[in-house]
Order: sequence, then structure tokens, then C-alpha cells
Amino acid sequence: MELNYIVKKSDTSIKQILKNEFNMSERFVLKLKTNKCIYINNVCMPIHSSINEGDTLSIKENFIEDSDGIVSNDNITLNILFEDDYLLILDKPAGIAVHPSILHYDNSLSNGVKSYFEKIGLRKKIRPVNRLDKDTSGIVIFSKNEYIQECLVRQMSNNIFKKKYIAILEGLLEKVSGTINAPIARKKDSIIERCIDESGDIAISHYKVLQRLGTMTEVEYTLETGRTHQLRVHSAFIGHPIIGDSLYGNESSLISRQALHSYYVEFIHPITKKEMVIRSELPSDICRLLQ
Repeated sequence: MELNYIVKKSDTSIKQILKNEFNMSERFVLKLKTNKCIYINNVCMPIHSSINEGDTLSIKENFIEDSDGIVSNDNITLNILFEDDYLLILDKPAGIAVHPSILHYDNSLSNGVKSYFEKIGLRKKIRPVNRLDKDTSGIVIFSKNEYIQECLVRQMSNNIFKKKYIAILEGLLEKVSGTINAPIARKKDSIIERCIDESGDIAISHYKVLQRLGTMTEVEYTLETGRTHQLRVHSAFIGHPIIGDSLYGNESSLISRQALHSYYVEFIHPITKKEMVIRSELPSDICRLLQ
């Protein structure tokens, strides 16, 4: 990654430019300094070097990183929705975890991304920007360097990054739209399960009914916060658990997992500054459920 900036008369230091113009964290600035990634007029310079109006400040982030012990697996198929020098956006099927774990040491989405990065010669950490449960399908974004990850996480914190889901709920919702504002905490004595608890973190989900189908309702969820299992917990909280969600609702003979799909993301590209809109088609098992 290379970033370029023309020094202004009002700029006082390289560090000030990195923080104010590029919104870089202290930790990332330190990495740039340590790895000698800072250039003035194409000459590698220390971060405390003097600058003059009209100078070209360049950040050439090209240092090698390891992948925190993630092993590569070239048997994992990646369905790429978008890719450039900064982002890899994938359509994740249900049944595959995003991260490696004891149960998914070498067969997670990140293992497949590690193999893909090796093929294209990119020696960087595996950095998923957003996360989905193993049995939730849809859009997962991987950043190709730390700076891009920082930018997108900041957009999430500032509600610039939009995430929308399609969910099929049990029963018929009366209101055509609404907001669920209920704090979520880890359930006592459980590693996985979450619950509504006043001591928990703020969690806000907005919903809109798309159609009512007999004994179920198709809704579009828009996340304002991003807590673990947020939509699954909130759906159960309002008395309409997601169909097939055995943890917070009931198993279903119509679908073998929770009927939840991340179908839409919207954000500002950290480098080009263009509005990015990425969509994912509903997978076949949810389409069959709707039919």
C-alpha cells in the first residue's frame, strides 16, 4: 500500500499529518516508523524529520507479517464479490467458521484466505473486518493491511459502515417496522450463549417486514451495533426467533441452520473515498424456505 500527501503550510510534523490527515492510530504509526515506511520526496526519512510546504510525504507500507499461526488450506473455495489492492470481500456459505478454532483449526474461511494470499504473493496477517456465525451466510470483508482495517472499524464506530441482513422469523410480526433496543451480555455459565441483560452492552437492531408467509415473516435487519449473536438474541427477545436457530429458538425441518443472511454492506472506501455497496444473493436453502 502506498499513500501520498502534499505537505501544506499549516502542517507542523509528519506525525501530525499521519494522525490528522490519515487518522492513523499510535500503534500503526509506530509500525511505520519501525519498518522505515516513511518517505519525503521519495527518500526514506525518520518520522521526526523536518517538512516543508510542497513536499510529498509518502507512506509505503510493504513490510511482511505472519498470519498468527493460521495454516493455509487451498481446498476451501472462495466466492469473491469484490477485490482490489486493499480489500477482499467474500460471500461466505453457511457451515464454515470465519476464524480458526480448536474445532476448525484448518477449515475456516481464514484458512482459505491464507492460501489465497500466498498464491497472490501477499504476506500479511489475516484480518476479517466483520464476523458472521458459522451457520450465518453472507458478506465477510478482509482487509489486506492494518490501515484499511483501522479505517473500516472506525466507520463502524461512527455508523458510516452499514450492514443489512435478511432473516426469516417464526410467526407473524404485527408492526411493519420497528427498533429493538435491548442490551446483550454473555449468559452466565455459558461460553457461547448470549442473553438480554441490563448490565450488558448496548445493542440496537432496526427491522422492516418484507413479507408475511403463512406462519413466518421475512424481515430486513439493519444493525446499529454489532454484538455477538445480536440478531438471533433480539429476534428471540421479541418472541419471533429466527427459523432453524436451535440455540435461541427451535430446530426446523425446513432448513438445517438459522435462516439468517448478511446480504448488504455499504461503506466509504478508505483509499478511493468512493461509496461502496456490496450485495450478496440469498442462498438456495433460504430461497427454498421462502418458497
